[in-house]
Amino acid sequence: MTTPTPGTGAHSAHTAALTAEYAAIWAYGPIGVRLNGPAQEAARDAEAAHRRRRDELVLHLTDAGNSLPADQAGYTLPFPVTDQPSALRLAVDIEERTAAFWRAAVAATDGTERERALAALVDCAVRATRWRRTAEITPLTVPFPGRTA
Repeated sequence: MTTPTPGTGAHSAHTAALTAEYAAIWAYGPIGVRLNGPAQEAARDAEAAHRRRRDELVLHLTDAGNSLPADQAGYTLPFPVTDQPSALRLAVDIEERTAAFWRAAVAATDGTERERALAALVDCAVRATRWRRTAEITPLTVPFPGRTA
């Protein structure tokens, strides 16, 4: 197995992860308004975490002289968010989807870039587990976070 070299593969993985972070930030708007109490606070914290990750990626990509993908004005949700259960389901979904992009970045990078991608993958996986617990979804964990069928 050859190790991917930084460059096109790493840049592509980072721009895809940045697009996923944009979408996650946007999704926490509809999520947060359907929650209350500790769950709403967790949604605020999750949005803030995705904003920090987005900002780190923007700096990383621009410092490397790369162009940035544009953020969209809105994103299509995978299902309507009309109440707390659907908001919690979306929170799990958005963390799993974002984890998938970071999982791809782990494979496309090495060194400190890989460490950054792995930290983001773990962060999304932990947050998805917390959302599953709040939503009372079992199992709480998945064997390979970020893995799509």
